[in-house]
Amino acid sequence: MSGAEGMLLAAGSGCYVVGAGLAWRRRWRNVGRWILLGALVFAAAIAVRWIAVGQGPFLTMFEILVSSLFSLGLVYGIACVRFPEACRGAPVATAILLLMAGWMIVADPESKPLPATYGNPWLWVHVVTGKLFLGCCLVASSLAATALLGLGGSSLSGPQMDQVAWRWLMLAFVFHSAMLIAGAVWAQDAWGRYWDWDPLETWAFATWLAMVFAFHVRVSYRTPATVDRLMLVGVFVLAFLTFFGVPFLSIAPHKGAV
Repeated sequence: MSGAEGMLLAAGSGCYVVGAGLAWRRRWRNVGRWILLGALVFAAAIAVRWIAVGQGPFLTMFEILVSSLFSLGLVYGIACVRFPEACRGAPVATAILLLMAGWMIVADPESKPLPATYGNPWLWVHVVTGKLFLGCCLVASSLAATALLGLGGSSLSGPQMDQVAWRWLMLAFVFHSAMLIAGAVWAQDAWGRYWDWDPLETWAFATWLAMVFAFHVRVSYRTPATVDRLMLVGVFVLAFLTFFGVPFLSIAPHKGAV
């Protein structure tokens, strides 16, 4: 890691720390701007690293965390600025971002050569839609968790927060479906198969099924609000494990990737 990259990563993490501090105060809706600012600093760090190593942040856990801190912060920041009601979940969202920033600090920053199979335009569609999915899922789950913890304040009632959260999960579902389709097309071009049930594919499909199950239960049954919120949080936990658990435990994100 270069000195410039390290300073930018520290600055981005610092913005998240400030955002987290503001999130626990009464007037913390502007925390979204701090999250957005932190995300832009991480974008600069990604650019510095990209120029230095000559490849995008796709492969190692360090790179995945850095790029996700950028994408999650950016999506959540835009959500807070454009849709102020989404910012009610900022205490939970910033806590998650800080957890990821701490993980990034202890992760190995060394880069690895990208496999030839990663030189495919569908990889970009796959990665971008995946990042957008996780960002929208963060908005939805943070609202649900905030309501569960009673941190939402009085300006937006519990049912209103639930409605906003489910709308964001529906948007997340669209991006996740696009991610799976783009990933299948990429896999066919790269390895000659659309699907092979490798660990990451399996967990991603399980996350998709979890969202389908949550939508079905919400529409078909009159479940208590607590159950609905727990389902939203559960979807994000499963998605988080898919993005950051499987690559951490497996040698390569996909079979044939190396």
